[in-house]
Amino acid sequence: MLPPLKALPVFESVARLNSFSLAAAELNVSQSAISHQIRALEDYLGESLFQRQGRYLTLTQEGKNYLDVISSSLSHIARASNQIRGQEDTKIRIAVYSSFAVCWLMPRLSDLQHKHPNLDITIAMTHGSPELSDKTADCFITTDQGKRGFESTHLYQETLFPVCSHAFYEQMKNTLNLSSDDLSKQLKSSPELLQKFPLITSNGIYNDYTEDWLNWFTERNLTPPNNIKFHKFSHLLLAYEAAKHSLGIALVNDYMFSDKDSNNSLIRVPTYGIHTNEHFFFSYKTSRRNETAIKAIKHWIVNEASSLKTHT
Repeated sequence: MLPPLKALPVFESVARLNSFSLAAAELNVSQSAISHQIRALEDYLGESLFQRQGRYLTLTQEGKNYLDVISSSLSHIARASNQIRGQEDTKIRIAVYSSFAVCWLMPRLSDLQHKHPNLDITIAMTHGSPELSDKTADCFITTDQGKRGFESTHLYQETLFPVCSHAFYEQMKNTLNLSSDDLSKQLKSSPELLQKFPLITSNGIYNDYTEDWLNWFTERNLTPPNNIKFHKFSHLLLAYEAAKHSLGIALVNDYMFSDKDSNNSLIRVPTYGIHTNEHFFFSYKTSRRNETAIKAIKHWIVNEASSLKTHT
């Protein structure tokens, strides 16, 4: 038996806005009508969906669980109805890691908008892995995959490599008394030379500071000395900025740096890179795979990400 269907969009609106009065304004009904619909739904379910503490309103655990299903179902109904009416939704939300959004996606957004001017795109940045849910976004760039009901297309495996500013590279040449060509040859044959200079580390990829560089050295069976000077930052974006300001040599990943960018204030140090265990995917709900906006974003991102696979 179905619940009182009129109450479902009311519940979704109250839960999303966290307010009876705001939901009433959005749905153009009285606040008492909102209260009546919520009470009818709670009576039907036999559970409280909201906790009311004075002026504050929060979802109960049952309310949170119910919202996950109801909001998704209402979205599906709205999209299906709009498709039949010839009014397919062009609004799309992309959830993506903050460093990926700032360094890779933002410089390319104008190209995406040029190729798909009808899309109304919202970018949601996340520090950790975004929750794969319609309430978070419509599609995701994430290292998570395999959630039931979602499809994931592999984009690439992450690579880390050393970079520094042009000024810092000149400082390296002067310190070692080498020409550009000679320094390049030395670094390729003796990468341990980097330990003579300050190294920039972050814990954005690995759990602890210096783990990024320890993995880099281990790749060539090198044991770094204990007296290396490290500059520590909590986020990869901060490490990237520190390198731009000549604080030292940073390990950054391939989506943060392009050898083809003539305006890049960093240069790739001529030595090896390492793969991390992270794989990036473009993910979306399986039930939404045929939506025009999802298909357009997927095709564009997969095509753009193909350049990342060329890094070694």
